[in-house]
Amino acid sequence: MNKAIALVDDDRNILTSISIALETEGFKVHSYTDGLEALEGLKKQPVELIILDLKMPVMDGMEMLSQLRKNSKIPVIILTSKDDEIDEVLGLKMGADDYIKKPFSQRLLTERVKTLLRRVSNEKKITEKVILTKENEKILRGQLELDLLQHRCIWKGKELQLTVTEFIILKDLAMRPGHVKSREQLMDAAYSEHAYVDDRTIDSHIKRLRKKFRNIDKSFDYIETLYGLGYKFRE
Repeated sequence: MNKAIALVDDDRNILTSISIALETEGFKVHSYTDGLEALEGLKKQPVELIILDLKMPVMDGMEMLSQLRKNSKIPVIILTSKDDEIDEVLGLKMGADDYIKKPFSQRLLTERVKTLLRRVSNEKKITEKVILTKENEKILRGQLELDLLQHRCIWKGKELQLTVTEFIILKDLAMRPGHVKSREQLMDAAYSEHAYVDDRTIDSHIKRLRKKFRNIDKSFDYIETLYGLGYKFRE
């Protein structure tokens, strides 16, 4: 069965051209001209991925994304204007998985769609590798092994001595490889809601994490910085 994609944009020329490009690649496309129409349509026609323009009448893409993330983790690629960096940052912070600036090539979009769908598929497979028993609870990511019960971190067979906060930050990143985590999200994971910390505190933790990994593996580069956005654990 062809994977279904929802395309939400008020520009009918874009709807037509992108639909043709995606259908040529074997996808089934459901097109909508505003966020409200799309939310109603998704109830009747579920999809595997959403391509979402941010600037639309009736309900814009940001509002649709906000509504969508209340009860769905479906992957979303947002379309932003060429010079509007604020939209990209806000979109990613609100839960978008990727973004593409207009104008863009249809080939670039189809490759981003394929990459994101592969990532989702890989995450499902990785989740199946997470061992959850009364005696043992581990996250396995390639050479990384996190023992959640004993707070142990193993990289390439060698144990790292991490603080509790460092361990929690690493766990939060490793749970979803390739997914960008903002400083705010990492702070929420590592600190209680009553604790006051500057967002640069996260930068310091990341710096120390990288140093500890590189003490045993000089080529370690799996914690990536996305300037202005946050961090991710490389797939």
